[in-house]
Order: sequence, then structure tokens, then C-alpha cells
Amino acid sequence: MDVVPRPHYLDALIQFRDTEALVKVISGVRRCGKSSLLALYRDYLLDDGVQESSILTLNFESLELSHIVSALSLNDHVAAHKFDKGKRYIFLDEVQLVPGWEQAVNSLRLDQRNDIYVTGSNSRLLSSNLASLLSGRYVQIEVFPLSFAEYCAFRGPQATVRPAATFNDYLVSGGLPGLFSLLDEPVVRTQYIDAVLNTIITKDIVTPQEVRDVDALLKIIRYLTANVGNLITAKGVADYLRSSGGRISNETVDNYLTLLEEAYLFYRARREDVKDKSIMKTNDKFYVVDLGFRTVTQGMGLSDLGRVLENVVYFELLRRYSTVSVGKFNAEEIDFVAFCPVKGTAYFQVALTMNDETIRNRELRPLIKLNDSYPKTVLSLDEVRTPDFNGIRHENLVDWCLRESG
Repeated sequence: MDVVPRPHYLDALIQFRDTEALVKVISGVRRCGKSSLLALYRDYLLDDGVQESSILTLNFESLELSHIVSALSLNDHVAAHKFDKGKRYIFLDEVQLVPGWEQAVNSLRLDQRNDIYVTGSNSRLLSSNLASLLSGRYVQIEVFPLSFAEYCAFRGPQATVRPAATFNDYLVSGGLPGLFSLLDEPVVRTQYIDAVLNTIITKDIVTPQEVRDVDALLKIIRYLTANVGNLITAKGVADYLRSSGGRISNETVDNYLTLLEEAYLFYRARREDVKDKSIMKTNDKFYVVDLGFRTVTQGMGLSDLGRVLENVVYFELLRRYSTVSVGKFNAEEIDFVAFCPVKGTAYFQVALTMNDETIRNRELRPLIKLNDSYPKTVLSLDEVRTPDFNGIRHENLVDWCLRESG
């Protein structure tokens, strides 16, 4: 299968090209397309006249590199490579598999000829050790599975002929790029997604973190995928597990939730008090990084469709804004408060429909009460006939996802 361009991420890498003082850290869940992004960037460099001998790509999941087991051996391996004269482009894929890799990267960075790019499938990639060594000397580019727009691009022109049907497929299968090298059969795709999920659990959580109660971890994953968009506490999860006969402390649940975040499997949306902009300490929401993982843990149906749509919108906002939180305004909830320095703040509500008066009043009420001039949008699956409710924009969610900006 040909690699389909992902211009949003490729442009980000190009923007930081030849900034040798900065290490480019490409992070994201396993199989989201980080290695393919490096391949796209490599092709860009070659097309721009860079010699092939000036590019070194090391994928540490390969057995060919199993002899690299320390910072020193990594440094020696790179030093032994016969680069062309001039700038050197060094790609270190899944570099967290090399113990002490941070020291090697920091050492290689001191040579101004080296332009370094690293990828990893765990946020411990940006551990305190790395942050200390490279303080102010790295930039992070976070990669997600395919957005709906990218999913349509992978599917080809036929995907936009019936966008609503394609969107329903996306809600079930998710956006792991590897799906498109498989037969278009639900069973085959489900088996692939399940295999990726098991690999994440085993290689990125259980083995490196020496998780003891794997059964509890799996139950927590199923609980979170069943409750995307619901308010979650460690105590609530622990109570659920204990009600079914498990023995687990609130602290252990909290630790497991952190491990799931660090593996980029789930993202935690903090609650923000819109009045004073403070972050609340309890009752966060968790969203699964790819809806295919929800399918393999919960089945093929689209129960609780409203919360599934929330999951889609949350990650789409993360692609478009710097931070995304859940808003609280007095007793009212605002689904998402998004912010970035360029666009400023924006508020979003997500609903199945705005045609029902009760639902319409519920979704609009907190936005109407907000006494500020920031843009406010309600996203639904309706064919939009009323695009504006007293200054609050109403958009079709599918059409909004297909646009490049919010």
C-alpha cells in the first residue's frame, strides 16, 4: 500500500527542518503512523536534493539493531555511519527501547551537523530525565490516528460520495492507518485492531511497567471504552471493580489510569471552571485514542452514539487547538473548551440532533449564559437548516470534521 500524505504533520516537521539545536520528538499511540511520517519526511528530503547517504534511519523494533543496548552503543553506531558531507538527518524510531537513549541523543545533538528526529509510543519518552537533559532543546509533535478527513483520503474519492455512510464506518473501525493494507472485511479489520490493542497493553504497559494485576487493567480498559464522555474518578472505577469481586485500591486504579495515558491509549480531559479558568481536581473525562479499540472491547454496535461523537470531536479539537478541556459554568456543563494562542478560546457542544426542543434548550442554555464574546458552536448530525441560534453557530458534525480548521 502506498503511503498517503499527512500534510498537517509533514508541514510541522518541515517547519523545524535544520533546527539542529532542537530534537524533534514525534509521539503517539503505537501504529498511528509515526514511522510512515518519517518515511514521508525522508522522501521530502530526497526530493529536495538531500543525498541518501545523509539520512540514517534506525528502527529499534528491528532485530538487526538488537546489539544496540546502551547510550554508548547507540552513539557508536551513529558515529560509524558514513554520512555525506554537510547536514546529517538522523531518524531514531521507537528509541525508548534503548536504555539510556537520552544521553546518546543529547550527545549527538552537540554536533551541529546532526538534525535529530525521534519517535516513541509512550509519554515517558518525555520523562524528567529527557526534560532535564534537553531543557528547552526539543519540540514535540503529537501524532494521532487518522482524522475523518484523512480517513476519507485513505478510502479514496468514493468516500465523499456518501460521507454519512463513510462516517458511520469510521465510528466503528477507527483510523489506524494499517487498516488500509487489509481486506475490507469487518472480521479481518477487527482482528487487526485487537492485535494492535493487545500489543499496546503488553509492550507499552504490562511488560515495561511490570503490571501485576493484568486482569484489573483489562477491566479498566473495558470500563473506560464503555464510558467515554462520562465523568470518571479513580474511586468510581475501583468501586465498580470491587462490586464484581475484585480487590483493588483507589491508588492502584489511579496508577493504572496514568499508565493508560502514558501509552497514549486514553486521553484525560480535565474539567475547567469557565468562570475563573481554574482546573478542577476531580471528575475527569477519558476518551479512547481510536474508536476501533472501543469496537473490539464493546462490540460492533454504536450504543451511546452521542458520547461516541464526543470522542470524535475531542480528538479533532486536539488536532486544531493547543488544549481542550471540559467546561463547567455554575451547574451547567459545556462539552469542550478549546484554546490555542492563534485562535483564542472557543466553546463546543455536541448533540445527536437539535431538532428536539428539549435537547436544543439543554445544549444552548450554558452557551447563552456565558458572558463573553468567544465563538460558540453546536455540532450535530442534523442537516443544518438553522445555522445560527442567537449568535451560536450550528454545524453538521460530519461537514465540520471534513474542514481543516474549527
